[in-house]
Amino acid sequence: MTTATDTTPFPRQSWFGRAETWLDDRGKGAWIAAMVLGFIFFWPVGLAVLAYMIWSKRMFNGNCSTRRWSHAAHSFKSSGNSAFDAYKAETLRRLEEEQTAFEAFLQRLRDAKDKSEFDQFMDERARTARTDRSEGPVEI
Repeated sequence: MTTATDTTPFPRQSWFGRAETWLDDRGKGAWIAAMVLGFIFFWPVGLAVLAYMIWSKRMFNGNCSTRRWSHAAHSFKSSGNSAFDAYKAETLRRLEEEQTAFEAFLQRLRDAKDKSEFDQFMDERARTARTDRSEGPVEI
């Protein structure tokens, strides 16, 4: 006697997990529709969906499905060709270094601009203080 094994690539989910995945695939509008329908048919269900949307940060993110796949973006599957995989890993590492260097460059530009604006403010303030002292006290 043989036993059947589950060979699907995705683990079995509860009804709640399947519903969450289904809503995530359809986006934020589906979550809002589920919340509204919950309020219409039985208000505690709508309140529970709203609380879950806020707790899981689905209410404020642009896309629900990006959260599930964001961790997969940092790793990649092997193509079976070790030379290509090494090239791909090196290219990704180089691009990450360039991105880090560019972000540091932008931060230095922002810091320089802030310093320039602050120096300009202090110069104007000192100039205003000098002109106020040179005019002397005002008599009434």
